[in-house]
Amino acid sequence: MSNRTLSLIAGLSYWIIFFAAIFANFMVLERIKADPIGTITGQHMMVRAGILAFLVTVVFDVVVAWALYVLFENHPLSLPSMLFRMMHAAIMAVAVFALPLAMEQDSSEMILHQVHLFETIWLIGLFFFGLHLVLLARMLGRPGFIAIFLAIAGIMYAVDTAAHFVLPDYDRYAEIFLMLVAVPSMLGEMALAVWLLLRGGRAGQGTGSPTVSSGH
Repeated sequence: MSNRTLSLIAGLSYWIIFFAAIFANFMVLERIKADPIGTITGQHMMVRAGILAFLVTVVFDVVVAWALYVLFENHPLSLPSMLFRMMHAAIMAVAVFALPLAMEQDSSEMILHQVHLFETIWLIGLFFFGLHLVLLARMLGRPGFIAIFLAIAGIMYAVDTAAHFVLPDYDRYAEIFLMLVAVPSMLGEMALAVWLLLRGGRAGQGTGSPTVSSGH
């Protein structure tokens, strides 16, 4: 499989993850948190679709991890980068188990408890995802601005997870942490997805890794 094909697979998978995650988070999860009973009982098909969307993100997270690993296989950080992203995908898959159980509850408190459980487990996974982004930034090298945003986003994912468990008054700083994570993550990952589709894997493009600058 050529580097260009691998790059296209990774880029397309990234966009599938983006759209699935936006639907699952903002169209489903936030609605459950705003109106637990009403959403679970009155919009149960949408909730089921949201659970499926989260599973889709897990599947394509694995696809991205594999594609990037092969694309950068000659780089010494390629294997640990892939393993950290795989760990994130595995933990995310475990977290999703909490959501079908939320549909079996008959009180807002128990529904929100399951949602909180999902978010807590996912948060742990994001720590490993952050490590993946830091290594990916080092592997990518160029374009420099993408690598910088990926590195910052990765660091902030790890810091945010640690802050959740270390700071007893984390809620006071939650919005600040959200911005520190969301801004570099959106800029870096969306730019990476576009770059992978348009430029990634082409001859002369990439990171100094022989795998990226030549075909298999």
